[in-house]
Amino acid sequence: MLHFFVVAPPINLPQFIISIILFFVLFFGIGFVLNMILKTTWLPLLIYLGVVVYVFMRIQSPLFVDITILCAGLIGTAGSGWMIKYLREKGYGMF
Repeated sequence: MLHFFVVAPPINLPQFIISIILFFVLFFGIGFVLNMILKTTWLPLLIYLGVVVYVFMRIQSPLFVDITILCAGLIGTAGSGWMIKYLREKGYGMF
């Protein structure tokens, strides 16, 4: 059973907001570079989903903060896939 609101050390609001932005930008960049190198569109998303599933299996009770930050990374990885797909449709051959 997942407990979303477990008592844990508090996280500051600025730290939480910066973490969300950081994970989004970090995984957007990693996904974008992997898409350019491997010439696959959705492989980084599948890899990230595998990592997230592994993390949730290791954590006894994930917090709302953990879920939110990991979802920001998921959105960034999916965004990189959509961006590569869009750039390919517009005719950029290097992608």
